[in-house]
Amino acid sequence: MVRSASVPSSWPLALLVGAVGLLVLVPIGLLLYQSLLTAPFFSPAKRFALEAYRFVLHDPYFFEALRNSFLIGLGMVLIAVPLGSLFAFLVTKTDLPFARLFELLLLAPIFISAIILGIGFIVAFGPSGVVSGWVEALLGRVPWTIYTLPAIAVIAGLTHVPYVYLYVASTIQNVDASLEEAARVAGARPYRVALSVTLPLVRPALIYSAILMLLLGFELFGLPLVLGDAKGIMVITTYLYRLTAITGTSAYHLMAAVSVLIVAIALTLVLLQRYLVGRMEGRYVAIGARGYRTERLPLGRLRYFWVLVLAVYLLVAVVFPVLGVVFRSLVTSWGPGVDLREVFTLGHYVEVFKLPNLSRAVTNTLWVAAFGGVLALVFYLLIALGIQRGAGLGRVLDYLAGLPRAVPGLVMGLAFLWVFLFFKPLAPWRNTLFALILAYTAVWMPYGVRLLTAALLQVGREVEEAARIAGASPVRAFLQGTLPLLRSGILTAWFLLFIQFVREYSTGIYLLTAGTEVLGAQIVALWGTGAVDVIAALATLQVLIVSGVFLVANRLGVRPQGL
Repeated sequence: MVRSASVPSSWPLALLVGAVGLLVLVPIGLLLYQSLLTAPFFSPAKRFALEAYRFVLHDPYFFEALRNSFLIGLGMVLIAVPLGSLFAFLVTKTDLPFARLFELLLLAPIFISAIILGIGFIVAFGPSGVVSGWVEALLGRVPWTIYTLPAIAVIAGLTHVPYVYLYVASTIQNVDASLEEAARVAGARPYRVALSVTLPLVRPALIYSAILMLLLGFELFGLPLVLGDAKGIMVITTYLYRLTAITGTSAYHLMAAVSVLIVAIALTLVLLQRYLVGRMEGRYVAIGARGYRTERLPLGRLRYFWVLVLAVYLLVAVVFPVLGVVFRSLVTSWGPGVDLREVFTLGHYVEVFKLPNLSRAVTNTLWVAAFGGVLALVFYLLIALGIQRGAGLGRVLDYLAGLPRAVPGLVMGLAFLWVFLFFKPLAPWRNTLFALILAYTAVWMPYGVRLLTAALLQVGREVEEAARIAGASPVRAFLQGTLPLLRSGILTAWFLLFIQFVREYSTGIYLLTAGTEVLGAQIVALWGTGAVDVIAALATLQVLIVSGVFLVANRLGVRPQGL
């Protein structure tokens, strides 16, 4: 009798579980081990103690950073969730003009590194910013500052609206349209339909998005670094990044303790998110005329008012910051009274491609995103298959693959640095791009596995079962039966992983060495030197790469998925 294709042999699945466990648990375990020592793990003087936790938990700077992270996360919840939900309803359910264009533009901040958006806000809205100059000429003063904690929270909230938009929009599109049509026939206006019908049905997505914003607030690094670091505003991630400077000593055990505390906070939020959403499953399901489609709700005379609202949001959150970065890369200096004809230059780009470390950052980024994306994709596909077909071991694999969601990229990069230092056979790989690819694969595992799991769920296994009955081996049946049907899903996943690998910056910070430079980590390294001109050129190149790939992917019908 032929074994069913849905019941894989146990030993390959066990090997896969072991490989994922090593990739995920070893770095986290090493962080925990180092946090319990009094000195670096390679020091002969090390001993077990809770000294690191005692220091951190008695350090007022730590609690100040923790409070700031919470306040930024709360600000993100209060700004991103209402705006993202509103925009999702307007774009998917109403007769909003230019809805397709808005849908495309609303996704832009997801694919631009937070540190680049932060630099863009400085160039556009800072004290000498382009937009600030226009406002000062008009009003005589600039009525805002971007270098305060509330300003960072507002900017973080605005730049994270697309994350909420994605989750809520996908949920709204699955709401039974006949319910909204019934409310409309009963005379309800669009805002009444949204509040009384749509909003209650998408409440799980709203809860999910709110906790996601709080989680991302604790993981936020790029924006607080460029907007708050110079003013002494620390969050939990910049506290970790600056810990050696704060203590004045080699702070391996302190960094490990802070990392473990960050992971504990993030894991608590992830578990809370799963618990709350799990409780709501089945309670917010509309059973009715499936496949029913209704006309879009008319906005009437308010149609162009909402167009204006969306346009203003996109100008402030996306267009001005991105154009600000591009503009700064093309001038030698900027300020009041500067003549653009005198300061225009392409010299910053010449410098990028002349200096070896900067030119390598461009080529390495493309290589890691393209080749590393393929390797990660193959690994994620195996994990997705194991989760779908592995019964008990599949559930273990599912939890292991989702665990990196609770580990910020900055922490995972630090953990992998220590993995290469701790395990001597891996030391030669420390100064290669393999280290980056391995860390990126771990960080983006939950995202990539979710993409491919969704693709597998859309493909039946009848062809594969038929091939197995005809005598084909399990591998051949999958390669010739199921894999061709997954081509579209795999292409989508690769495009999205390519973009995420290009824009990633925090994971590579601690893994940055001569020869392994990538754009994101190199920008962070240069930020401390004040080389804004070169940073703007590198940031513009990253934006151009991401934009080009995103436009090609969009033409091929690739739709971004939530993170």
